Amino acid sequence: MVNGSGSSEKRLLRAPRELDPALQTFLAQIVPSLGDSRRNKALHAYLNGTLTDHPNKNCDTLAQILPDTNEQRLQNLLTKMDWDEQAVNVRRVEVMRALGSEGDGVLVFDGTDFPKQGTHSVGVNRQYSGSLGKKANCQVTLNCHYTERTIAWPVNTQLYMPQVWMDNPERCAKAAVPADIGFQTKANIALALLDQANKLNIKHSAIAADADFGDDPGFLDELERQHERYVVDVRKDFTVSLSRNPDDRCRIEHAVAKLPKRDWRVIRWRQGYDGQWLKGSFIAVRAWRIDGQGKRTIGWLMGQRKMPNGSGQVKYFWSDFGAHTPLERMVEVAHRRASVERFHQDSKTLLGWDQYQGRLWQGFHRNSVLVMLAYSYLIWLERWPSESDPPKVTLRK
Repeated sequence: MVNGSGSSEKRLLRAPRELDPALQTFLAQIVPSLGDSRRNKALHAYLNGTLTDHPNKNCDTLAQILPDTNEQRLQNLLTKMDWDEQAVNVRRVEVMRALGSEGDGVLVFDGTDFPKQGTHSVGVNRQYSGSLGKKANCQVTLNCHYTERTIAWPVNTQLYMPQVWMDNPERCAKAAVPADIGFQTKANIALALLDQANKLNIKHSAIAADADFGDDPGFLDELERQHERYVVDVRKDFTVSLSRNPDDRCRIEHAVAKLPKRDWRVIRWRQGYDGQWLKGSFIAVRAWRIDGQGKRTIGWLMGQRKMPNGSGQVKYFWSDFGAHTPLERMVEVAHRRASVERFHQDSKTLLGWDQYQGRLWQGFHRNSVLVMLAYSYLIWLERWPSESDPPKVTLRK
């Protein structure tokens, strides 16, 4: 993080007047798409403040630590200035793609939420909050994340708009929700984000997602139609069949319980931050998933259970990988989801993603693009040793 200096009695850090040279190099590849020095300065200031150690990061608090700006200019950057946040995001993605690839990229789809007190912030509604572990007043955004074994970065995000919002045109108008935004399920938003990733030519070998998507048969059908390999979490009541008998069907938890105990295997998938290998006990068998209309689709039924020492957890997965795919490969793909969970945590605790106080659709997404930009800078910086030249990128016209 970029550090400032301030009183030890009150943690009010001052952001440096000049951008860090490395940050200047990074932004020089991206920010010119704004095409205006005033907008560039506002964006530079916003990023500068986001990367400080100040504990509160909204337009009001950032204005207090940033030189040569004020709250109104920062608010205008998010809501009134004329710039294309998606064009900035496209350039950021191209810069991140230029970091190089190990050829085993996975696209991860997951959601995160922002608890809110009021009812006016765009998309806010009483719905399940993973942050709080219960239903609460919050916003939910869906994310597409790119992850390899040694590097991961966000691709894009889109706010989920509950049906109650989309049924109230006046409320949507007050939050400046675009007129062409209709109701989309979370799975449909994830598919739209996948389409964007493919248009950006983000090469990937598989997809991972949590049970919100794994339990949606339409989502799985579309992935298979597009020939996307996937491993998704599913809930214990996911319906499967272990035989060709059309009348044979049961909950996945019951199917896993029927499998021979001798077939469970201990598999490790990566080293943790402490250097210790992460491992668990897994089983997999070819089976059929059955949707609400009785359609049967063959794939892999996978289970995870607690280890003898009590570590690990009980989980269930479904995959469309080929019949000869090693279990180790599918386990490793399933656990790539840890990278997006790390992004959610760091973007909130370090970059203040959950502290945005605006009410408008565009403001929410512009702030999210800038948070992804700040996060990507930190990832980019890790790949640029101080003694070497910065990564080079050739941007598309």
